[in-house]
Amino acid sequence: MDPISAQMLLLKCRGDEIWDEDTCRAARIPQAWIEEMKDRFESGFDSDRNSIYVDGQLVNQYEGVSDLHLAYKLAEYLGIDWQRATSHAISRTAQVDAIKAEIDEL
Repeated sequence: MDPISAQMLLLKCRGDEIWDEDTCRAARIPQAWIEEMKDRFESGFDSDRNSIYVDGQLVNQYEGVSDLHLAYKLAEYLGIDWQRATSHAISRTAQVDAIKAEIDEL
């Protein structure tokens, strides 16, 4: 991965998606990163934003990489202090937007 590829990949992150392993490989995410970040996520049925949908269908569990965690990893790779950048962001999507805004500072 080079810095330009990392920036382009960061721009694809939204903060509220889970990328399956095939999607990660297609995006050329290093396999070591996939293994490090891959997790099994469970739907939270308390609100719709905590539920996981696959092809429009609600699922109980889904294995993959959180694009929020990917954004953190890409930020670290690019030398962005994501903890500082996201300190005032209250949602997952706002955190990713804050990290993306830091690209202009590189």
